[in-house]
Amino acid sequence: MRNIKLIIEYDGTNYSGWQRQNDVITIQETIENAIKRITSEEIKLIASGRTDKKVHALGQVANFFTDSNIPGANFKFCLNIELPKDVQIIESEEVPIDFHSRFDAKRKKYRYLIYNNRISSPIYRNYSCHVIRNLDIDEMKKSLSYFIGTHDFRSFMGPKSDIDTSIRTIYNMEIIKDGKFIEINIEGNSFLRHMIRIIVGTLIYIGLGKIKKEEIKYMLNNKNRILAGPTAPAQGLFLEKVFYE
Repeated sequence: MRNIKLIIEYDGTNYSGWQRQNDVITIQETIENAIKRITSEEIKLIASGRTDKKVHALGQVANFFTDSNIPGANFKFCLNIELPKDVQIIESEEVPIDFHSRFDAKRKKYRYLIYNNRISSPIYRNYSCHVIRNLDIDEMKKSLSYFIGTHDFRSFMGPKSDIDTSIRTIYNMEIIKDGKFIEINIEGNSFLRHMIRIIVGTLIYIGLGKIKKEEIKYMLNNKNRILAGPTAPAQGLFLEKVFYE
């Protein structure tokens, strides 16, 4: 038995998220079916974490166990022949048998893209959140320090979350404006369901003047979802990288 690690890039537009489900197309099912076609094995792909419907990934990590004799580095070539062009394996390698994509992950980095312009973009409609009104970037940047550190993020947690604790640590956040595009980068040890999208929705409301940045402390302390901003659309979110050291 061998353990193969994959680094995966995908466009989530046409998929109902990562996790295999009945009657819908998912990233997990798509890759598992491709592995079956080249190994003739029924395998279960273990991911670093789930991504929601329409969320994208530049560096999702997953692993699976196989009896195949295909060299680890060659899996990416074999699988990419079988996979659709919106899901591709960018790296593959054999790893120690005890490696686990989810449990061994130390931290993750996500990117969220906002298209801030009066007219929407047909090109970027599936890869960004369109905000018509001008955003106050300075106020948004000043609010980042409230999120950084270890906090109970229950106010920023989506419904139907099955967790032991809502305490998470955010190591770093930054906002970069480049013309009509605003990029929000966030790095943490792990994230709750919809946590990043709710943080982004709150930042957008701060940029629009609907929420004051000082209110973030109150949101964190009171642990009530209704206090935070809206959940930003899924299509602006990218899982950029998973770190194991």
